[in-house]
Amino acid sequence: MRATLLVCVLLACLLLVPAPSPAASPAVPPVGAVGAASDAELDAYIVKAMADWKLPGLAIVVVKGGEPVYMKGFGTRAIDAAAPVDVDTRFGMMSTTKAMTALAIAMLVDEGKLAWDDPVQKTLPWFQMPDAAFSRQLTVRDTLRHNAGLGDDADLLWTSGMFSSRELLQRVHSLTPGYAPYAEFHYSNVMYQVAGELVSAASGIGWDRFVETRIMAPLGMTRSNATLAGMRAQRDDNVSSPHFEIDGTLRRIDDVPVDAVPAAGAAWSTARDAARWLQFLLGQGELDGRRLVSEANFRELLRPQVMVSAEEFYPSARLTRPHWMSYGLGWFQQDYRGQFVAMHTGSMDGRTAIIGLLPERDLGVYIFGNADHVELRHALMWKVFDLDAGAPPRDWSAELLALYGDLAAKGRQRRADTDARRVPGTRPTHAPAAYAGTYTHPAFGDIQVAQVGSGLALRLGTLAENAGPLSHWEYDTYRWVAGDGRYGQSTVRFEPDDNGGIEALSIRYGSEIRFVRKPVGKYKPSGK
Repeated sequence: MRATLLVCVLLACLLLVPAPSPAASPAVPPVGAVGAASDAELDAYIVKAMADWKLPGLAIVVVKGGEPVYMKGFGTRAIDAAAPVDVDTRFGMMSTTKAMTALAIAMLVDEGKLAWDDPVQKTLPWFQMPDAAFSRQLTVRDTLRHNAGLGDDADLLWTSGMFSSRELLQRVHSLTPGYAPYAEFHYSNVMYQVAGELVSAASGIGWDRFVETRIMAPLGMTRSNATLAGMRAQRDDNVSSPHFEIDGTLRRIDDVPVDAVPAAGAAWSTARDAARWLQFLLGQGELDGRRLVSEANFRELLRPQVMVSAEEFYPSARLTRPHWMSYGLGWFQQDYRGQFVAMHTGSMDGRTAIIGLLPERDLGVYIFGNADHVELRHALMWKVFDLDAGAPPRDWSAELLALYGDLAAKGRQRRADTDARRVPGTRPTHAPAAYAGTYTHPAFGDIQVAQVGSGLALRLGTLAENAGPLSHWEYDTYRWVAGDGRYGQSTVRFEPDDNGGIEALSIRYGSEIRFVRKPVGKYKPSGK
Protein backbone atom coordinates (compact mmCIF):
# COMPACT_ATOMS: atom_id res chain seq x y z
CA MET A 1 0.00 0.00 0.00
CA ARG A 2 2.76 2.47 0.94
CA ALA A 3 4.65 1.85 -2.29
CA THR A 4 1.61 2.39 -4.48
CA LEU A 5 0.63 5.46 -2.50
CA LEU A 6 4.10 6.95 -3.03
CA VAL A 7 3.83 6.37 -6.77
CA CYS A 8 0.43 8.05 -6.82
CA VAL A 9 1.65 11.02 -4.81
CA LEU A 10 4.60 11.52 -7.16
CA LEU A 11 2.26 11.32 -10.14
CA ALA A 12 -0.02 13.97 -8.68
CA CYS A 13 2.92 16.25 -7.98
CA LEU A 14 3.84 16.07 -11.67
CA LEU A 15 0.28 16.64 -12.83
CA LEU A 16 -0.80 19.48 -10.55
CA VAL A 17 0.42 22.75 -12.00
CA PRO A 18 -0.50 26.19 -10.62
CA ALA A 19 -3.51 27.79 -12.29
CA PRO A 20 -3.61 31.53 -12.99
CA SER A 21 -5.32 33.69 -10.40
CA PRO A 22 -9.01 34.06 -11.31
CA ALA A 23 -10.63 37.39 -12.01
CA ALA A 24 -13.76 38.60 -10.29
CA SER A 25 -17.01 36.92 -11.35
CA PRO A 26 -19.20 39.22 -13.47
CA ALA A 27 -22.81 39.80 -12.46
CA VAL A 28 -23.96 38.07 -15.65
CA PRO A 29 -21.62 35.37 -16.96
CA PRO A 30 -20.46 35.67 -20.57
CA VAL A 31 -21.90 32.83 -22.62
CA GLY A 32 -19.84 31.82 -25.60
CA ALA A 33 -16.35 32.28 -24.18
CA VAL A 34 -15.53 28.79 -25.42
CA GLY A 35 -17.39 29.41 -28.67
CA ALA A 36 -21.03 30.07 -29.48
CA ALA A 37 -21.17 26.81 -31.41
CA SER A 38 -20.06 24.86 -28.34
CA ASP A 39 -22.66 26.62 -26.20
CA ALA A 40 -25.44 25.86 -28.67
CA GLU A 41 -24.28 22.26 -28.91
CA LEU A 42 -24.26 21.90 -25.14
CA ASP A 43 -27.73 23.50 -24.84
CA ALA A 44 -29.23 21.03 -27.29
CA TYR A 45 -27.35 18.13 -25.76
CA ILE A 46 -28.63 18.90 -22.26
CA VAL A 47 -32.26 19.28 -23.36
CA LYS A 48 -32.26 15.93 -25.15
CA ALA A 49 -30.33 14.13 -22.42
CA MET A 50 -32.68 15.37 -19.70
CA ALA A 51 -35.58 13.85 -21.61
CA ASP A 52 -33.70 10.57 -22.04
CA TRP A 53 -32.87 10.40 -18.31
CA LYS A 54 -36.32 11.72 -17.19
CA LEU A 55 -34.69 14.53 -15.22
CA PRO A 56 -37.10 17.38 -14.33
CA GLY A 57 -34.52 20.08 -13.61
CA LEU A 58 -30.81 20.80 -13.88
CA ALA A 59 -28.41 23.66 -13.23
CA ILE A 60 -24.86 23.80 -14.60
CA VAL A 61 -21.91 26.16 -14.45
CA VAL A 62 -18.57 25.94 -16.26
CA VAL A 63 -15.58 28.05 -15.19
CA LYS A 64 -12.61 28.50 -17.53
CA GLY A 65 -9.61 30.79 -17.11
CA GLY A 66 -10.96 32.24 -13.89
CA GLU A 67 -14.37 33.22 -15.32
CA PRO A 68 -17.79 31.57 -15.61
CA VAL A 69 -18.18 30.82 -19.34
CA TYR A 70 -21.43 28.83 -19.25
CA MET A 71 -24.09 29.04 -16.56
CA LYS A 72 -27.70 28.00 -17.08
CA GLY A 73 -30.76 26.38 -15.59
CA PHE A 74 -32.89 23.85 -17.47
CA GLY A 75 -36.29 22.32 -16.85
CA THR A 76 -38.47 22.82 -13.79
CA ARG A 77 -37.91 22.81 -10.05
CA ALA A 78 -40.61 20.16 -9.63
CA ILE A 79 -42.23 17.69 -12.00
CA ASP A 80 -45.74 18.89 -11.09
CA ALA A 81 -45.03 22.64 -11.23
CA ALA A 82 -44.03 25.08 -13.97
CA ALA A 83 -41.50 27.13 -11.98
CA PRO A 84 -38.25 27.02 -13.99
CA VAL A 85 -34.78 26.19 -12.73
CA ASP A 86 -32.43 29.16 -13.07
CA VAL A 87 -28.86 29.90 -11.97
CA ASP A 88 -30.13 31.01 -8.54
CA THR A 89 -32.25 27.92 -7.81
CA ARG A 90 -31.07 26.14 -4.66
CA PHE A 91 -29.97 22.52 -4.84
CA GLY A 92 -28.35 20.18 -2.33
CA MET A 93 -24.58 19.87 -2.57
CA MET A 94 -24.70 16.53 -0.72
CA SER A 95 -21.29 14.83 -0.61
CA THR A 96 -19.60 17.54 -2.64
CA THR A 97 -19.77 19.27 0.76
CA LYS A 98 -16.87 17.05 1.83
CA ALA A 99 -14.41 19.28 -0.05
CA MET A 100 -15.52 22.20 2.14
CA THR A 101 -15.01 20.14 5.29
CA ALA A 102 -11.50 19.22 4.15
CA LEU A 103 -10.82 22.89 3.34
CA ALA A 104 -11.98 23.89 6.84
CA ILE A 105 -9.46 21.42 8.32
CA ALA A 106 -6.71 22.82 6.06
CA MET A 107 -7.50 26.37 7.21
CA LEU A 108 -7.22 25.32 10.85
CA VAL A 109 -3.93 23.56 10.09
CA ASP A 110 -2.71 26.89 8.71
CA GLU A 111 -3.70 28.53 12.00
CA GLY A 112 -1.88 25.92 14.08
CA LYS A 113 -5.11 24.76 15.73
CA LEU A 114 -4.88 21.32 14.11
CA ALA A 115 -2.15 19.29 12.41
CA TRP A 116 -2.76 16.75 9.66
CA ASP A 117 -1.08 13.91 11.53
CA ASP A 118 -2.10 14.78 15.07
CA PRO A 119 -4.16 12.13 16.86
CA VAL A 120 -7.87 12.86 16.75
CA GLN A 121 -8.02 12.27 20.50
CA LYS A 122 -5.72 15.25 21.07
CA THR A 123 -8.69 17.44 20.11
CA LEU A 124 -11.58 15.01 20.77
CA PRO A 125 -10.45 12.94 23.78
CA TRP A 126 -13.92 11.39 24.09
CA PHE A 127 -13.98 9.86 20.60
CA GLN A 128 -13.45 6.09 20.39
CA MET A 129 -13.20 3.79 17.38
CA PRO A 130 -14.25 0.12 17.69
CA ASP A 131 -10.57 -0.76 18.25
CA ALA A 132 -9.21 0.97 21.35
CA ALA A 133 -5.60 0.87 20.14
CA PHE A 134 -6.51 2.37 16.78
CA SER A 135 -8.52 5.06 18.58
CA ARG A 136 -5.22 6.42 19.87
CA GLN A 137 -3.61 6.10 16.44
CA LEU A 138 -6.37 7.69 14.31
CA THR A 139 -5.19 11.02 12.88
CA VAL A 140 -6.90 14.16 11.63
CA ARG A 141 -5.93 13.17 8.08
CA ASP A 142 -7.50 9.72 8.56
CA THR A 143 -10.96 11.22 9.07
CA LEU A 144 -10.88 12.46 5.46
CA ARG A 145 -9.40 9.43 3.64
CA HIS A 146 -12.13 6.75 3.93
CA ASN A 147 -9.74 4.06 5.17
CA ALA A 148 -10.28 4.00 8.95
CA GLY A 149 -12.14 0.68 9.13
CA LEU A 150 -15.85 1.62 9.25
CA GLY A 151 -18.19 -0.37 7.00
CA ASP A 152 -21.43 0.50 5.22
CA ASP A 153 -23.55 -0.20 8.29
CA ALA A 154 -22.12 2.89 10.03
CA ASP A 155 -24.48 5.06 7.96
CA LEU A 156 -27.41 3.59 9.88
CA LEU A 157 -26.27 5.73 12.82
CA TRP A 158 -27.60 8.82 11.05
CA THR A 159 -30.16 7.52 8.55
CA SER A 160 -32.28 6.18 11.43
CA GLY A 161 -32.86 9.76 12.58
CA MET A 162 -32.49 8.78 16.24
CA PHE A 163 -29.27 10.50 17.24
CA SER A 164 -27.70 13.93 17.27
CA SER A 165 -24.27 14.42 15.69
CA ARG A 166 -22.51 14.02 19.03
CA GLU A 167 -24.61 11.03 20.09
CA LEU A 168 -24.00 9.05 16.92
CA LEU A 169 -20.24 9.63 17.14
CA GLN A 170 -20.28 8.43 20.75
CA ARG A 171 -21.78 5.17 19.49
CA VAL A 172 -19.06 4.49 16.90
CA HIS A 173 -17.04 2.46 19.41
CA SER A 174 -19.86 -0.13 19.51
CA LEU A 175 -19.73 -0.81 15.76
CA THR A 176 -18.21 -3.94 14.30
CA PRO A 177 -15.20 -2.96 12.15
CA GLY A 178 -15.85 -3.41 8.44
CA TYR A 179 -12.19 -4.12 7.66
CA ALA A 180 -8.73 -3.60 9.15
CA PRO A 181 -7.81 0.12 9.27
CA TYR A 182 -5.69 1.25 6.30
CA ALA A 183 -6.26 -2.10 4.55
CA GLU A 184 -8.53 -0.62 1.89
CA PHE A 185 -10.56 2.38 0.78
CA HIS A 186 -14.18 2.27 1.96
CA TYR A 187 -16.39 5.35 1.75
CA SER A 188 -17.54 6.64 5.14
CA ASN A 189 -19.87 9.56 5.85
CA VAL A 190 -19.52 9.08 9.61
CA MET A 191 -15.77 9.69 9.56
CA TYR A 192 -16.37 13.01 7.81
CA GLN A 193 -18.62 13.99 10.68
CA VAL A 194 -15.68 13.27 12.98
CA ALA A 195 -13.78 15.80 10.86
CA GLY A 196 -16.67 18.22 11.35
CA GLU A 197 -16.40 17.79 15.12
CA LEU A 198 -12.69 18.53 14.84
CA VAL A 199 -13.52 21.78 13.04
CA SER A 200 -16.00 22.76 15.77
CA ALA A 201 -13.67 21.91 18.64
CA ALA A 202 -10.57 23.54 17.14
CA SER A 203 -12.31 26.72 15.94
CA GLY A 204 -14.67 27.23 18.85
CA ILE A 205 -17.69 27.58 16.56
CA GLY A 206 -19.95 24.96 15.00
CA TRP A 207 -19.01 23.35 11.69
CA ASP A 208 -21.99 24.97 9.99
CA ARG A 209 -21.09 28.45 11.21
CA PHE A 210 -17.45 27.93 10.21
CA VAL A 211 -18.41 26.93 6.67
CA GLU A 212 -20.89 29.78 6.27
CA THR A 213 -18.74 32.56 7.79
CA ARG A 214 -15.21 31.43 6.95
CA ILE A 215 -15.79 29.90 3.48
CA MET A 216 -19.12 30.78 1.87
CA ALA A 217 -19.34 34.43 2.93
CA PRO A 218 -15.76 35.40 1.94
CA LEU A 219 -16.28 33.74 -1.45
CA GLY A 220 -19.48 35.68 -2.06
CA MET A 221 -21.69 32.58 -1.99
CA THR A 222 -24.67 34.61 -0.85
CA ARG A 223 -27.35 32.00 -1.57
CA SER A 224 -25.57 29.04 0.01
CA ASN A 225 -26.07 27.40 3.40
CA ALA A 226 -24.28 24.72 5.37
CA THR A 227 -27.43 22.79 6.34
CA LEU A 228 -30.98 22.06 5.25
CA ALA A 229 -32.26 23.77 8.39
CA GLY A 230 -30.28 26.90 7.56
CA MET A 231 -31.56 26.94 3.98
CA ARG A 232 -35.18 26.48 5.07
CA ALA A 233 -34.87 29.26 7.64
CA GLN A 234 -34.42 31.74 4.78
CA ARG A 235 -37.91 30.90 3.45
CA ASP A 236 -36.82 31.11 -0.16
CA ASP A 237 -39.23 29.98 -2.89
CA ASN A 238 -36.54 29.35 -5.50
CA VAL A 239 -35.68 25.85 -4.27
CA SER A 240 -35.67 22.65 -6.32
CA SER A 241 -37.68 19.62 -5.18
CA PRO A 242 -36.30 16.07 -4.99
CA HIS A 243 -37.75 13.26 -7.13
CA PHE A 244 -37.55 9.49 -6.94
CA GLU A 245 -38.76 6.81 -9.36
CA ILE A 246 -40.99 4.45 -7.38
CA ASP A 247 -42.71 1.50 -9.07
CA GLY A 248 -41.86 2.95 -12.45
CA THR A 249 -43.27 6.43 -11.76
CA LEU A 250 -41.19 9.54 -11.04
CA ARG A 251 -42.60 11.21 -7.93
CA ARG A 252 -41.82 14.31 -5.95
CA ILE A 253 -40.63 13.33 -2.44
CA ASP A 254 -39.68 15.17 0.74
CA ASP A 255 -36.07 16.06 1.42
CA VAL A 256 -34.24 13.62 3.68
CA PRO A 257 -32.19 15.60 6.21
CA VAL A 258 -28.44 15.07 6.36
CA ASP A 259 -28.05 17.58 9.20
CA ALA A 260 -27.07 14.85 11.70
CA VAL A 261 -23.82 14.46 9.73
CA PRO A 262 -23.59 17.92 8.12
CA ALA A 263 -19.86 17.77 7.46
CA ALA A 264 -20.48 14.76 5.22
CA GLY A 265 -23.06 16.34 2.93
CA ALA A 266 -25.58 18.86 4.25
CA ALA A 267 -24.70 22.05 2.31
CA TRP A 268 -26.92 23.85 -0.23
CA SER A 269 -25.95 26.11 -3.09
CA THR A 270 -26.82 27.43 -6.56
CA ALA A 271 -25.13 27.43 -9.95
CA ARG A 272 -24.14 31.09 -9.53
CA ASP A 273 -22.60 30.45 -6.10
CA ALA A 274 -20.95 27.25 -7.34
CA ALA A 275 -19.17 29.42 -9.92
CA ARG A 276 -17.49 31.28 -7.06
CA TRP A 277 -16.49 28.00 -5.44
CA LEU A 278 -15.00 26.76 -8.73
CA GLN A 279 -13.10 30.00 -9.24
CA PHE A 280 -11.61 29.66 -5.76
CA LEU A 281 -10.60 26.04 -6.33
CA LEU A 282 -9.05 26.72 -9.73
CA GLY A 283 -7.30 29.72 -8.16
CA GLN A 284 -5.46 27.34 -5.83
CA GLY A 285 -7.21 28.66 -2.73
CA GLU A 286 -7.51 32.32 -3.69
CA LEU A 287 -10.33 34.44 -5.09
CA ASP A 288 -10.44 38.17 -5.84
CA GLY A 289 -7.02 38.58 -4.27
CA ARG A 290 -8.15 37.00 -1.00
CA ARG A 291 -6.45 33.79 0.08
CA LEU A 292 -8.35 31.53 2.50
CA VAL A 293 -5.76 28.75 2.73
CA SER A 294 -2.04 28.50 2.13
CA GLU A 295 -0.87 27.13 -1.21
CA ALA A 296 0.86 24.26 0.59
CA ASN A 297 -2.25 23.10 2.41
CA PHE A 298 -4.44 23.64 -0.66
CA ARG A 299 -2.14 21.30 -2.57
CA GLU A 300 -2.51 18.80 0.28
CA LEU A 301 -6.25 18.61 -0.40
CA LEU A 302 -5.64 17.40 -3.96
CA ARG A 303 -2.68 15.19 -3.15
CA PRO A 304 -3.64 11.50 -3.58
CA GLN A 305 -3.86 9.82 -0.19
CA VAL A 306 -5.07 6.30 -0.94
CA MET A 307 -5.62 4.13 -4.01
CA VAL A 308 -9.25 3.32 -4.86
CA SER A 309 -10.32 -0.03 -6.30
CA ALA A 310 -12.58 -0.30 -9.32
CA GLU A 311 -15.35 -1.61 -7.04
CA GLU A 312 -15.21 1.54 -4.91
CA PHE A 313 -14.81 4.01 -7.81
CA TYR A 314 -17.46 5.36 -10.15
CA PRO A 315 -18.77 2.93 -12.80
CA SER A 316 -18.05 5.67 -15.37
CA ALA A 317 -14.39 4.56 -15.17
CA ARG A 318 -15.41 1.66 -17.44
CA LEU A 319 -15.79 4.28 -20.17
CA THR A 320 -13.01 6.75 -19.26
CA ARG A 321 -10.51 3.90 -18.66
CA PRO A 322 -8.16 5.68 -16.24
CA HIS A 323 -4.67 4.36 -15.56
CA TRP A 324 -5.05 5.09 -11.84
CA MET A 325 -7.81 5.99 -9.37
CA SER A 326 -7.22 7.59 -5.99
CA TYR A 327 -8.78 9.71 -3.26
CA GLY A 328 -7.35 12.91 -1.84
CA LEU A 329 -8.96 14.87 0.99
CA GLY A 330 -12.54 15.28 -0.16
CA TRP A 331 -11.81 14.42 -3.80
CA PHE A 332 -11.91 11.36 -6.03
CA GLN A 333 -9.13 11.46 -8.64
CA GLN A 334 -8.19 9.86 -11.93
CA ASP A 335 -6.42 10.64 -15.18
CA TYR A 336 -8.26 11.52 -18.39
CA ARG A 337 -6.54 12.14 -21.72
CA GLY A 338 -3.25 12.30 -19.85
CA GLN A 339 -4.40 14.96 -17.37
CA PHE A 340 -5.29 14.99 -13.68
CA VAL A 341 -9.01 15.12 -12.81
CA ALA A 342 -10.37 15.84 -9.33
CA MET A 343 -14.06 15.16 -8.92
CA HIS A 344 -16.79 14.22 -6.47
CA THR A 345 -20.46 13.39 -6.68
CA GLY A 346 -23.21 14.20 -4.23
CA SER A 347 -26.24 11.95 -3.81
CA MET A 348 -29.20 11.98 -1.48
CA ASP A 349 -32.72 10.68 -1.96
CA GLY A 350 -34.06 12.51 -5.00
CA ARG A 351 -31.02 14.67 -5.72
CA THR A 352 -27.66 14.58 -7.51
CA ALA A 353 -24.63 16.81 -7.87
CA ILE A 354 -21.14 16.57 -9.33
CA ILE A 355 -18.07 18.78 -9.34
CA GLY A 356 -15.12 18.22 -11.66
CA LEU A 357 -11.78 20.01 -11.97
CA LEU A 358 -9.17 19.87 -14.73
CA PRO A 359 -6.53 22.06 -13.05
CA GLU A 360 -4.06 21.92 -15.97
CA ARG A 361 -6.70 23.39 -18.27
CA ASP A 362 -7.95 25.83 -15.61
CA LEU A 363 -11.38 24.27 -16.15
CA GLY A 364 -14.12 23.32 -13.73
CA VAL A 365 -17.75 22.26 -13.90
CA TYR A 366 -20.54 21.91 -11.35
CA ILE A 367 -23.88 20.23 -12.10
CA PHE A 368 -27.01 19.89 -9.95
CA GLY A 369 -30.01 17.66 -10.65
CA ASN A 370 -33.32 17.03 -8.88
CA ALA A 371 -33.94 13.31 -9.44
CA ASP A 372 -32.41 10.33 -7.70
CA HIS A 373 -29.08 9.01 -9.04
CA VAL A 374 -29.53 10.39 -12.54
CA GLU A 375 -26.05 9.84 -13.89
CA LEU A 376 -26.43 12.45 -16.59
CA ARG A 377 -24.19 14.44 -14.24
CA HIS A 378 -21.20 12.29 -15.22
CA ALA A 379 -22.06 12.55 -18.91
CA LEU A 380 -22.18 16.34 -18.85
CA MET A 381 -18.91 16.65 -16.95
CA TRP A 382 -17.04 14.53 -19.51
CA LYS A 383 -18.87 16.29 -22.35
CA VAL A 384 -17.64 19.68 -21.07
CA PHE A 385 -14.09 18.38 -20.72
CA ASP A 386 -14.17 17.06 -24.29
CA LEU A 387 -15.63 20.27 -25.72
CA ASP A 388 -12.89 22.31 -24.08
CA ALA A 389 -10.19 20.01 -25.43
CA GLY A 390 -11.66 19.86 -28.93
CA ALA A 391 -11.88 16.08 -28.62
CA PRO A 392 -13.81 13.98 -31.15
CA PRO A 393 -17.57 13.98 -30.52
CA ARG A 394 -18.78 11.31 -28.12
CA ASP A 395 -22.30 10.71 -26.85
CA TRP A 396 -21.51 10.33 -23.15
CA SER A 397 -25.18 10.46 -22.21
CA ALA A 398 -26.11 7.51 -24.43
CA GLU A 399 -23.10 5.49 -23.29
CA LEU A 400 -23.75 6.12 -19.60
CA LEU A 401 -27.47 5.49 -19.99
CA ALA A 402 -26.59 2.09 -21.43
CA LEU A 403 -23.96 1.41 -18.75
CA TYR A 404 -26.22 2.21 -15.82
CA GLY A 405 -29.15 0.49 -17.49
CA ASP A 406 -27.06 -2.66 -17.69
CA LEU A 407 -26.05 -2.35 -14.04
CA ALA A 408 -29.70 -1.93 -13.04
CA ALA A 409 -30.66 -5.00 -15.09
CA LYS A 410 -27.97 -7.06 -13.40
CA GLY A 411 -29.26 -5.89 -10.02
CA ARG A 412 -32.77 -6.99 -10.92
CA GLN A 413 -31.43 -10.35 -12.04
CA ARG A 414 -29.58 -10.85 -8.75
CA ARG A 415 -32.79 -10.13 -6.85
CA ALA A 416 -34.70 -12.53 -9.11
CA ASP A 417 -32.08 -15.22 -8.47
CA THR A 418 -32.47 -14.70 -4.73
CA ASP A 419 -36.25 -14.86 -5.00
CA ALA A 420 -35.98 -18.11 -6.95
CA ARG A 421 -34.20 -19.74 -4.01
CA ARG A 422 -37.15 -19.12 -1.71
CA VAL A 423 -38.51 -22.27 -0.10
CA PRO A 424 -42.24 -22.30 -0.92
CA GLY A 425 -45.01 -23.38 1.41
CA THR A 426 -43.31 -22.62 4.74
CA ARG A 427 -44.89 -20.90 7.72
CA PRO A 428 -43.56 -18.83 10.62
CA THR A 429 -42.80 -20.92 13.69
CA HIS A 430 -44.81 -18.58 15.94
CA ALA A 431 -47.97 -16.50 15.94
CA PRO A 432 -47.45 -12.79 15.10
CA ALA A 433 -47.66 -11.70 18.74
CA ALA A 434 -44.56 -13.75 19.57
CA TYR A 435 -42.38 -11.62 17.27
CA ALA A 436 -43.66 -8.27 18.55
CA GLY A 437 -41.36 -6.41 20.88
CA THR A 438 -38.31 -4.16 21.08
CA TYR A 439 -34.94 -5.34 19.80
CA THR A 440 -31.74 -3.43 20.55
CA HIS A 441 -28.17 -2.99 19.34
CA PRO A 442 -25.43 -1.20 21.33
CA ALA A 443 -24.65 1.16 18.45
CA PHE A 444 -27.89 1.48 16.50
CA GLY A 445 -30.39 1.59 19.34
CA ASP A 446 -33.85 0.06 19.22
CA ILE A 447 -36.05 -1.50 16.57
CA GLN A 448 -39.74 -1.94 17.31
CA VAL A 449 -41.76 -4.80 15.88
CA ALA A 450 -45.53 -4.47 16.39
CA GLN A 451 -48.48 -6.66 15.59
CA VAL A 452 -50.84 -4.86 13.23
CA GLY A 453 -54.01 -6.85 12.74
CA SER A 454 -52.91 -10.33 11.72
CA GLY A 455 -49.54 -9.09 10.44
CA LEU A 456 -46.39 -7.34 11.62
CA ALA A 457 -44.76 -3.94 11.09
CA LEU A 458 -41.24 -2.75 11.84
CA ARG A 459 -39.99 0.71 12.77
CA LEU A 460 -36.34 1.74 12.94
CA GLY A 461 -35.85 5.19 14.44
CA THR A 462 -38.05 8.22 14.12
CA LEU A 463 -38.33 8.83 10.38
CA ALA A 464 -41.41 7.77 8.42
CA GLU A 465 -39.25 6.29 5.65
CA ASN A 466 -37.88 3.79 8.19
CA ALA A 467 -41.25 2.26 9.10
CA GLY A 468 -43.37 -0.23 7.21
CA PRO A 469 -45.02 -3.66 7.04
CA LEU A 470 -43.33 -7.05 7.26
CA SER A 471 -44.50 -9.79 4.92
CA HIS A 472 -43.66 -13.44 5.49
CA TRP A 473 -41.02 -14.84 3.14
CA GLU A 474 -39.94 -18.28 4.39
CA TYR A 475 -39.66 -19.91 7.81
CA ASP A 476 -38.85 -17.06 10.24
CA THR A 477 -37.63 -14.71 7.54
CA TYR A 478 -39.68 -11.69 6.49
CA ARG A 479 -39.42 -8.98 3.87
CA TRP A 480 -39.70 -5.34 4.99
CA VAL A 481 -40.93 -2.50 2.80
CA ALA A 482 -40.18 0.82 4.47
CA GLY A 483 -41.77 4.19 3.84
CA ASP A 484 -42.99 4.75 0.30
CA GLY A 485 -41.10 1.72 -0.99
CA ARG A 486 -38.26 3.63 -2.65
CA TYR A 487 -35.65 1.31 -1.13
CA GLY A 488 -37.32 -1.89 -2.27
CA GLN A 489 -37.41 -4.84 0.13
CA SER A 490 -35.07 -5.60 3.02
CA THR A 491 -34.66 -9.03 4.58
CA VAL A 492 -35.44 -9.42 8.29
CA ARG A 493 -34.60 -12.75 9.91
CA PHE A 494 -35.89 -13.72 13.37
CA GLU A 495 -33.89 -16.10 15.57
CA PRO A 496 -35.58 -18.50 18.01
CA ASP A 497 -34.29 -18.92 21.56
CA ASP A 498 -34.07 -22.14 23.56
CA ASN A 499 -37.37 -21.57 25.34
CA GLY A 500 -39.75 -21.47 22.41
CA GLY A 501 -39.56 -17.71 21.98
CA ILE A 502 -37.72 -15.22 19.78
CA GLU A 503 -34.24 -14.12 20.82
CA ALA A 504 -33.11 -11.68 18.13
CA LEU A 505 -33.63 -10.33 14.64
CA SER A 506 -31.09 -9.56 11.94
CA ILE A 507 -31.49 -6.98 9.21
CA ARG A 508 -29.16 -6.38 6.29
CA TYR A 509 -27.84 -2.83 5.95
CA GLY A 510 -24.57 -3.18 4.07
CA SER A 511 -23.73 -6.05 6.39
CA GLU A 512 -26.10 -8.07 8.55
CA ILE A 513 -26.86 -6.32 11.85
CA ARG A 514 -28.16 -8.33 14.81
CA PHE A 515 -30.59 -6.75 17.28
CA VAL A 516 -31.22 -8.66 20.53
CA ARG A 517 -34.71 -8.71 21.96
CA LYS A 518 -35.23 -6.77 25.15
CA PRO A 519 -36.75 -8.83 27.95
CA VAL A 520 -40.42 -8.19 28.64
CA GLY A 521 -40.97 -7.13 32.23
CA LYS A 522 -43.29 -9.25 34.33
CA TYR A 523 -46.29 -7.74 36.12
CA LYS A 524 -45.73 -7.22 39.82
CA PRO A 525 -48.64 -6.36 42.10
CA SER A 526 -48.16 -3.03 43.87
CA GLY A 527 -46.62 -3.18 47.34
CA LYS A 528 -44.82 -6.46 46.69
